[in-house]
Amino acid sequence: MKTVPVTAKEVAKWMLVELKRAESLYQEQAVYDIGEKFGKRFTYENQNGNLAISKEVLAEFRKLTEDKVVWVRGDRMWRFRESYDSKGRGQE
Repeated sequence: MKTVPVTAKEVAKWMLVELKRAESLYQEQAVYDIGEKFGKRFTYENQNGNLAISKEVLAEFRKLTEDKVVWVRGDRMWRFRESYDSKGRGQE
């Protein structure tokens, strides 16, 4: 039986499932889980030496969640948009 390779879109869908389950998705935990579940090809070491989620996965996640999810910079996490949030993806 031939296995089908996992795509960035499937990883992004997993991120959305995790966000729905926990109501928030912390980048640090997500990048670790992605590496373990889907392989290191969906992560990379950024310029600060930290493990990060691949740009391809993040682009797919953004497509899935564009108007529904925000990135909280200070907490380094995603959560669902609330009525009090400012416009745009990033929140303080």
